[in-house]
Amino acid sequence: MGFPKDFLWGGATAANQCEGGYQEGGRGLANVDIIPHGKDRFFAMSGHMTNLETDNEHFYPAMEAIDMYHHYKEDIALFGEMGFKTYRLSIAWSRIFPNGDETEPNEEGLKFYEDMFKECHKYGIEPLVTITHFDCPIHLIKTYGGWKNRKLIEFYKRLVTVLFTRYKGLVKYWLTFNEINVILHLPFMGAGLVFEEGEDETAAKYLSIHHELVASAWATKIAHEIDPENKVGCMLAAGYKYPFTCKPEDVFASYEANRENYFFIDVQSKGEYPRFALKFFERENIDVHMTEEDKVILKENTVDFISFSYYSTSCVSTDPKDLSGTGNALMASAKNPYLKASEWGWQIDPLGLRMTLNTLYDRYQKPLFIVENGLGAKDVVEADGSINDDYRIDYLREHIKAMKDAIDLDGVELIGYTTWGCIDLVSASTGEMSKRYGFIYVDRDDAGNGTGARSKKKSFDWYKQVIASNGENLD
Repeated sequence: MGFPKDFLWGGATAANQCEGGYQEGGRGLANVDIIPHGKDRFFAMSGHMTNLETDNEHFYPAMEAIDMYHHYKEDIALFGEMGFKTYRLSIAWSRIFPNGDETEPNEEGLKFYEDMFKECHKYGIEPLVTITHFDCPIHLIKTYGGWKNRKLIEFYKRLVTVLFTRYKGLVKYWLTFNEINVILHLPFMGAGLVFEEGEDETAAKYLSIHHELVASAWATKIAHEIDPENKVGCMLAAGYKYPFTCKPEDVFASYEANRENYFFIDVQSKGEYPRFALKFFERENIDVHMTEEDKVILKENTVDFISFSYYSTSCVSTDPKDLSGTGNALMASAKNPYLKASEWGWQIDPLGLRMTLNTLYDRYQKPLFIVENGLGAKDVVEADGSINDDYRIDYLREHIKAMKDAIDLDGVELIGYTTWGCIDLVSASTGEMSKRYGFIYVDRDDAGNGTGARSKKKSFDWYKQVIASNGENLD
């Protein structure tokens, strides 16, 4: 019993949170580059920032991040030392097609990722590649309106065809869109959406979602045609939503909130829009302009596995006074009195992970892959240089135990686990470096100051032994 012998242990990052080098190698500007740190960050991520340029009043952490662009060999060597079986990373779209609508790709960008993948294989690490981890070239937003425009499907097909062709034999595991459901909550960050005054934002979001879902199905089709060995997954921000009370209205609201998340995976895993979504479109007068070709592509090209991020659960209440805004980074949530929380209000719920695994497996009966899980915390560098992050070890230990229970006791098919983020990087929600997740400390602060030097935390050796024992030695 326990974890399968070929279980894919590893860690995860995203290009926009660690890569940097935004002006190097022919890379173009993307939506993620112009999201600032500070008080205006959530306003920008929400799609109401009309100025799609940088200014001198804000700091833009993604532009340099931890400069993995120049440090990837050092970083991957450390992942190899931990014994990673897989490393989840993402492609910066604007590094491959700087504007997004070119007919020919940027060779420097292609070569950069080819070198990264080869470096992974040097240490026996299987790359798990997210094609779009929120990145959308600015040119596509300014010229076409981002994913609101159907033309982006064609641009995406061109992108993935180049990637699958160039990296055949180097990459086997692919994810199409990271946390595809985030578009509902942070539409500019999630899909490069900017809303005009008076625009029906809900309709615009779902039209964009439809385009991404169709693009994802095309990517799955193209991936399998170019290399039948390719495995393509979808990815959602998961975490079970409990009813705050047993009041029937709260229970039903919780049911609806969970189902809203499942909608995306219903389409990607089952190949068609669920009836509850169609009824919602009917009520809200939403037209996603579904074509007959769309229906065929969606139906015939479902994903091979389902991946998700899990950090926390949340509570749904129909009473506004319960919504404290804590416990969840994306939306107002009632605080669960039975759970502890991180410094940023994310409630810690290992059993919730087991419940999320079971819910997804019961619904889809497809292999699952946890591609983000971790604790954001402030780390202290001691006088001798050590970083004793026992709180991170405790968090991960309990979640790994929950994973094992889901496999052993519940029969869930789980194929891998990549912690977020295996090296300190820029927080997606807050833009901070001080909200640290990694096994590897990076000397950089919230304002971009620091040497960028890497050093191991206590959790580094702990996770190394977890991998070496295939999840058996958690002490």
